[in-house]
Amino acid sequence: MLYEFLVACIYYGFIGASIAELASSVPSSGGVYHWASVTPGARWGRVFGYFAGWLNFFGWIFDLASIISIPANIAVQFYVIFHPDFVVQPWHTYLAFVCITWLCCAFCIFGNRFLPLLQQFGLLLITGGGLVTIIVVSVMPSQHATNSFVWKDFENQTGWSNGVAFLTGVLNGAFAIGTPDSVTHMAEELPNPKADLPKAIAAQLILGTVTAFCFAVAILYGISDLDAVLGSSGSFPLAEVYAQATGNKAGAFGLLMIVFLSVMICCVGTFLTLSRSWWALARDDVVPFPKFFSKVDERLSCPVPATVFCAIFATALGAIGLGSKTAFTDLVGSFIVLTTVSYTLAILPHLLTGRKNVPKGPFWMGKAGYVVNAIACISMIFFDIFYCFRECYSTSNHDINTNTLSAYAYPVIGSPDVMSYNSVVLVGCILIAVIWWFAYSARHYGGPKLAGLYLIEGVDEGVSEE
Repeated sequence: MLYEFLVACIYYGFIGASIAELASSVPSSGGVYHWASVTPGARWGRVFGYFAGWLNFFGWIFDLASIISIPANIAVQFYVIFHPDFVVQPWHTYLAFVCITWLCCAFCIFGNRFLPLLQQFGLLLITGGGLVTIIVVSVMPSQHATNSFVWKDFENQTGWSNGVAFLTGVLNGAFAIGTPDSVTHMAEELPNPKADLPKAIAAQLILGTVTAFCFAVAILYGISDLDAVLGSSGSFPLAEVYAQATGNKAGAFGLLMIVFLSVMICCVGTFLTLSRSWWALARDDVVPFPKFFSKVDERLSCPVPATVFCAIFATALGAIGLGSKTAFTDLVGSFIVLTTVSYTLAILPHLLTGRKNVPKGPFWMGKAGYVVNAIACISMIFFDIFYCFRECYSTSNHDINTNTLSAYAYPVIGSPDVMSYNSVVLVGCILIAVIWWFAYSARHYGGPKLAGLYLIEGVDEGVSEE
């Protein structure tokens, strides 16, 4: 887990640098959607931008659902800590999911003026609360895990070779660090986005890498019974780790509260990112009912229809968990594949066209940009292939006759219950975008207004700031 996380942080560093360069050149609430419209040039930009916008939106809506599910599960776990015999049902978690979704939606609509304070409080929680957690989990356990358990042992029950299992597991690290474009969707609400967005992206990736790695090390040393963690009857296994580390329920509750509050703030930030993304797409006639979803309440300083739509969509996605937790996990887990494909649609054309179709912003990598962009694209394509793998079962000859599944093994023989649906979700999202393209966008979508500005005025260093 530790080394997979570091691998994800390293290659997302190249992705983040590439995105920061584009954000510095073309700051826009559309983010990757606008960049993919500019980097290929006038001939292909309209098509690339359209599909990048749709895939990026789908990735972020799945990310929102997955993020909200974390505090929803923690909320249920708060009760389970003091009632260990309580049997968690899917509707318990979904009820918490719905409440958190609409609470965050309401805050984004009516609490816009409090966002700077919320951001500062979130930074305090991540740094101060993270430090407290690391100290408590490191100091309090009567028995720590061994150095070998933390740094050396490799538990592989996937059926693949160790190498394939490792590369597939990088997805866990990508889930933690893989949102480098989040702040770029606030570009049109910042006073100096060309200079500030690259700094914000760098701060996110660097701070996220350091804090998450230290947290993971402390957590692993705090585990005294791994089987109890894996077999936890609650809705959030981290509670079992905290219980083992602190030795009491109150300590586990307090540490979980730090995670709960931190992720609640993350939910608000994800709502902001997603609503601005949908609003930007509606403003440019990409999505259905563009006039309605492109409305902005200037008094509240919020695209209210877009924000409410995102809450409705997330609520519907959360309901999938009532029927199948596996289906919900597979669906929302595909956000990494969808977002990185959208990044590729912006960064790869930028590289192949000689990096000449965007103006140079305050953050410009020059010749080094060719190497950084190339590594970013190769990494995204490479890892997206492995993210479509799944820990998989095989059926021996004996098991085929008895229609039962054996232990993890390779090669895979037949059940759709144990396959990865990342590739299916990707194709499904592309299909939806294709259908809407022929039904509406091919005739009405003319490309983003901001991209048109740069393509018309030119891409030299003298491009106006207007």
